[in-house]
Amino acid sequence: METNSVRVCVPVCVQRASDLAAAIERAAEVADIIELRLDCLAENEREMTTSSLPGCLNSAGTPTILTLRSAEQGGHTSADHEARRRFWSSLHNLPGNYLIDLELDLVLDFAAGQPHKESWIDWSRVICSHHDFGGVPIDLDRVYGRMAATPARILKIAVQADDATDCLPIFRLLERARSEGREMIAIAMGQAGIMTRILGPSRGSFLTFVSLDEEKATAPGQLTARDMREIFRIDQIDQETEVIGLMGKPVGHSLSPHIHNAALAAGQVNAVYIPFEVGDAVQFIRRMAHPRSRELDWKLRGLSVTAPHKSVVINCLDWIDPAAKEIGAVNTILIQKDELHGYNTDARGFIEPLRRKFGSLKDTRCAIIGCGGGARAALWGLRNAGAQVALFVRDPDKARPVSEEFEIESYQLSGASFDGFDILVNATPLGTRGDREPDTAATADQFRGVRLAYDLVYNPVETRFLREARAAGCETLAGIEMLLAQAVEQFKLWTGNEPDVEAMRSAALRVLG
Repeated sequence: METNSVRVCVPVCVQRASDLAAAIERAAEVADIIELRLDCLAENEREMTTSSLPGCLNSAGTPTILTLRSAEQGGHTSADHEARRRFWSSLHNLPGNYLIDLELDLVLDFAAGQPHKESWIDWSRVICSHHDFGGVPIDLDRVYGRMAATPARILKIAVQADDATDCLPIFRLLERARSEGREMIAIAMGQAGIMTRILGPSRGSFLTFVSLDEEKATAPGQLTARDMREIFRIDQIDQETEVIGLMGKPVGHSLSPHIHNAALAAGQVNAVYIPFEVGDAVQFIRRMAHPRSRELDWKLRGLSVTAPHKSVVINCLDWIDPAAKEIGAVNTILIQKDELHGYNTDARGFIEPLRRKFGSLKDTRCAIIGCGGGARAALWGLRNAGAQVALFVRDPDKARPVSEEFEIESYQLSGASFDGFDILVNATPLGTRGDREPDTAATADQFRGVRLAYDLVYNPVETRFLREARAAGCETLAGIEMLLAQAVEQFKLWTGNEPDVEAMRSAALRVLG
């Protein structure tokens, strides 16, 4: 294998041998290495493929990994240990630039065999692999030790991550392998492990796996080749690359990686924005983020914070912007030397699009539907701008703490008329892509007399709330405007620079269609 700083590997997983050539050709367009997942082939097809493998390897023109993954290790074959052993023993004198991925049990078996019986094995071509789909085993270091004691050239360990902190053992393994002069592939699978796929090569991982598209992923958390190269710009990530991330749960649906990575690319900033699936915010801040306690040596610059952590993180910070303190939520963290500073850009992000529409908001009459974090930021922003605000909710009892804190009236949403209000804001999740998409916080009849309807839901861009408002003759403002405005403020905090807003907008609209 040639020595690239980053190797992107695309697995080819087809059931029929006749489909291999076309699949290899497609993979070669975006891959530095191709993995032929022979376990994906039907049993009878695999036997036929044995004789055609030399031709496949010759035609590939790209370095190739041959894999026959056992069912216990996440493969698609029912072949037991002995059947897999026979299969590999039947392959001799294969041409081309290739590696063979053997699970630890087979490596130990072959390594213990008599030299003349297994003389076909070229250990410089062998990857010794171990997969654990149940989580991070407590004896991970012992597993590594057993693998490192074999004659295999490359070690591969993949474990399931349930939280971003589960990536720490993977990064430690890469550090250990590098210090011991071993070539290694180390991956945390699942949404929570994405950072190991993006940052692994820059920290010594021999390669990272991607898929041709979302339907062809061969392991949980695998990103597409396009996303890895165009959004996360993996070919440009090095040890000097700063890291910015989104902490929340879930984060897989977020547009923030698309928006911020587009701005970083447009500004030629050596930084990458990564989603972090975080269940325990306090542990993540302590073990991975705070400069005085983190267990990972990385150039973390800052974080976006989303549900359900916007209030929880407040107690983990060294300094909080007064506005964020009043709102009671932090959505942005900036690392300043050895301190964490907290901000809330939601409020300004909410207000800026309104200012562009109205100019001054002083004495405008505004109604907000909802009483969650988005409603609090909107309420704070409007009050600071001199607007008169009322809250409308399904359950006034739940809204009472917010009403009392901000000294405003709250009303029952059901049957409410908003005639006489200048602005009506939907700060609920109603209308969000998915099960709630057909819903709306208000109907056309309720919109009569309202001048502007503002929906904080940004996916889809066109919500039922906005359609109902237009049917009543209202102007409308889509949630993507707030999303972009608050992202602009975040970018300025992290980099000190103005972002390319049109690059951010284009990235968001490309995803939203």
